[in-house]
Amino acid sequence: MNERGAVSILAVAAIALTVALGLTATTVGALIVARAAAQTAADAAALAAAPVTFDSFGTERSPAGEASFFAEANGARLVECRCERDDVWRARVVVVTVEVDLAWAPPPFGGVRATAAAEFDPTVWLGSSSATGG
Repeated sequence: MNERGAVSILAVAAIALTVALGLTATTVGALIVARAAAQTAADAAALAAAPVTFDSFGTERSPAGEASFFAEANGARLVECRCERDDVWRARVVVVTVEVDLAWAPPPFGGVRATAAAEFDPTVWLGSSSATGG
């Protein structure tokens, strides 16, 4: 029986499997990093936009503009911002969705999205500001 070359076939198969596993691990790792970046950007955007729904806090931007600014500063793009300006003295919740683009991914998998919410209560803000003398 001539089994010459059988080891070469097994070696090629082992190398192919190693390369496939390596690519899969790299892709999964990149997705995890992108997901973390998207969540960080969403959190920052929501936290920045929430107080601007009540007062400008020194910015010329709208709440959505503030959310977009902070999303972009964190490497993401604002997809949606439920953050209308409201001068009523009641608590409000801002919900922001951002997307981090994946340059290496094919079009159907072009980005990773994350959503974050932040609550702002002007009465608490006023209470803490007057308590600190500010």
